[in-house]
Amino acid sequence: MRGKYIVVDLFAGGGGFSRGFEEAGFVTVAAVDNYPPAAKTFKVNFPHAAVIAEDIKEVSHRELKEVAGYGSGEADVVIASPPCEPFTSANPNRMKDPLDRLYSDPHGVLFLHAIRLIGELRPTFFVIENVPGILEGPIKESISLELKRVGYGEIYFNVLRAEEHGSPSERVRVFISNVRLLPPKSPGPTVGEVLEDMPPPGSYLPNHEYPAEAPRRHRRRLHKLKWGRALIRFQGAEGTLPNYVKLDPRSRAPTVMGSSRFIHPYEPRLLTVREQARLMSFPDHHLFLGNRDAQYNMVGEAVPPSLARSIAVYLLSLLKG
Repeated sequence: MRGKYIVVDLFAGGGGFSRGFEEAGFVTVAAVDNYPPAAKTFKVNFPHAAVIAEDIKEVSHRELKEVAGYGSGEADVVIASPPCEPFTSANPNRMKDPLDRLYSDPHGVLFLHAIRLIGELRPTFFVIENVPGILEGPIKESISLELKRVGYGEIYFNVLRAEEHGSPSERVRVFISNVRLLPPKSPGPTVGEVLEDMPPPGSYLPNHEYPAEAPRRHRRRLHKLKWGRALIRFQGAEGTLPNYVKLDPRSRAPTVMGSSRFIHPYEPRLLTVREQARLMSFPDHHLFLGNRDAQYNMVGEAVPPSLARSIAVYLLSLLKG
């Protein structure tokens, strides 16, 4: 296993972050996620990885090293995607005080446990992904201080757009690391290009069953809805956000979220899990387990593999160089 550069994945979810790193040539040796559908999904896609399905607050670096089997050495890269709910503007219930989001919110403090494990594992590089909300002054400063406290002197907050790195959907995310990330860019394809060769739902592709119908009160509007328009809007922390958007085949899709559903550009129906996974650049052989909502959530909450691969290619060049 030590013939390749190794990765430890914290808050691994459905495996988008690790998928990109493995496509670039890394191998994921250990992953942590206590959400049962995510842990099972990760294991079926990366059977060589040790998956710890426990609360990260209870996980030690010794346990990670033991199950991963890389002894007293250091991981080459630790990647992490702590929950974004405490920080995202899409959450109408996020705490008003920015520091409370990090130090008081039960999900926010999980970010600190990712930092704890990074400090204990001492990887050559770490990359923590989250929403732009963590750039808010007090949060950014506190994260920097916490990372410096565990031994990393240089901290960079890299703002990257998934659509500039091969993704068919738009997504702006912050990747905190101990090196400035300058991954190679490659514009993503359009919705039409991604969906044009899809077989009908119910065919041979996994996670491609007919989805549930749109709410009854909205079905009449499906046929008349124009490309790029939304059937409904929901309230976030900083205004309203669209849902049930009818995709425009000529452009990239809006940001895919766990709670979002998209309408097919040519058919009066919602997209299947596999179609939404394609919008996030997942390969068709990447499986999602659990019920339908769990599958949509894992897709929407993932790091797009194409963006993860771009980051991994850049880090690989630094490790080799």
